[in-house]
Amino acid sequence: MTIKDLKPTGIWSYFHEITQIPRPSKKEGKIIAYLLDFAKKHNLEVKKDDAGNVLIIKSATKGKENLPTVILQGHVDMVCEKNAGTVHDFENDPIETYVDGDWLKAKGTTLGADNGMGVAAALTILASDTIEHGKLECLFTVDEETGLTGAYALGQNFLKGDILINLDTEEEGEIYIGCAGGKVTTATFTYKKESVPANYFWFKVEVKGLNGGHSGSEIHKGLGNANKILNRYLWELSRKHKLVLAEIDGGNLHNAIAREAYAIAGVPYGDKEKVIVELNTLAPLIEAELKAVDPNLKITVGSTDVPAFVIDGTTTINLLNSIYACPHGVLGMSFEIPDLVETSTNLASVKMKDNNTIVITASQRSSTNSLKDDVANMVNAVFTLAQAEVKHSAGYPGWRPNPESKILAVAKESYKKLSGKDAEIMAIHAGLECGLFLEKYPHLDMISCGPTIRNAHSPEEQINIPSVEKWWDLLLDILKNIPVK
Repeated sequence: MTIKDLKPTGIWSYFHEITQIPRPSKKEGKIIAYLLDFAKKHNLEVKKDDAGNVLIIKSATKGKENLPTVILQGHVDMVCEKNAGTVHDFENDPIETYVDGDWLKAKGTTLGADNGMGVAAALTILASDTIEHGKLECLFTVDEETGLTGAYALGQNFLKGDILINLDTEEEGEIYIGCAGGKVTTATFTYKKESVPANYFWFKVEVKGLNGGHSGSEIHKGLGNANKILNRYLWELSRKHKLVLAEIDGGNLHNAIAREAYAIAGVPYGDKEKVIVELNTLAPLIEAELKAVDPNLKITVGSTDVPAFVIDGTTTINLLNSIYACPHGVLGMSFEIPDLVETSTNLASVKMKDNNTIVITASQRSSTNSLKDDVANMVNAVFTLAQAEVKHSAGYPGWRPNPESKILAVAKESYKKLSGKDAEIMAIHAGLECGLFLEKYPHLDMISCGPTIRNAHSPEEQINIPSVEKWWDLLLDILKNIPVK
């Protein structure tokens, strides 16, 4: 069985088309062209703003002209992550999918169900002659994954709708009415290149096999962070031996939990065997700590070539100390919504640049704006003490829940009718574009829903096939039963 055999045929067909179109964040030109061509092919009104956001408009079906206009919204970009050893060019190559039981997966890369499935659902409705609905505005935003810049750039007169259904959450049976706000913190170390010391043993240590995942929706799982694990080993070595650091790299995107990391370092040649002993002592402890959530963790060390230079000793110590001290994970739970993470931070990436700098990126989230700023300041303080230059992004607002929402009432009734049970009404710790929409269009009545997606933002991303049909049926029933103005 392949993706082309899955039901409902329409939505899976459009999702397959989307997987064939490269669409990294900030490089969405090909998917934008596809959307504009789609609108032309189906004789639909379309407009594009300067940021690249696309709005496709469809008239109401017969008998539904008196319904309020509904905005269906999803983002066109995808997180581009691949396993080590996977050959894939995200700017040019299509995603290769395969069916594994009840799940659709990708071969060694992210799948792009986040948020390709939301885009596919909107396109299927736009293309249909039989689905009942009032007037529709289908909004396709760009660059959600690396800063929500498409939503930031959205003009105040671009949309005319009264109700917005965001199609970017990842658990069928849950209807979301709120989300966390977020901020990104970067710390930049400037180092001096020093000569390679003589009579040193040079080694490369690697952390692999972690699941990684979305730093919002999966931060509560206690998943291993490759940057923290790698640094834990290097810090231990630095306390006992004359460690020098030549190279360090880990993680990629600010909203993904780091899956892989490595460093090239050296110790006096007489301490060569101790490097192995230290790893053999520490690795089993970390593997045992993470056995329940990351059973495939591997920490390896092996000899490597002599590097061209090493990082100066002061920067090395400051770097290792600050990464160790920097918080990562859940910092607080909501007192209002059971089991909801309120505040967290993700130590996302450590990158050496060509200009003698090392840039550390961390992202903070909270459903309480003051706590979002507080944890960002906490991270700032750690790296400021280590003599790094620290900056914060402008951040994005959260979406405050509205339990009295009229579209929520419709969605709850539809779910109960279709499934025989109550939907779970939730807020999500991940960031959604809804908070930004609400700032510009405060009249909007909003909910968010989606099919079940696991391990988003990692090459283990997968979508539950049966959940798609349930979510699809729910979406169509909601559209058919929107209350009259």
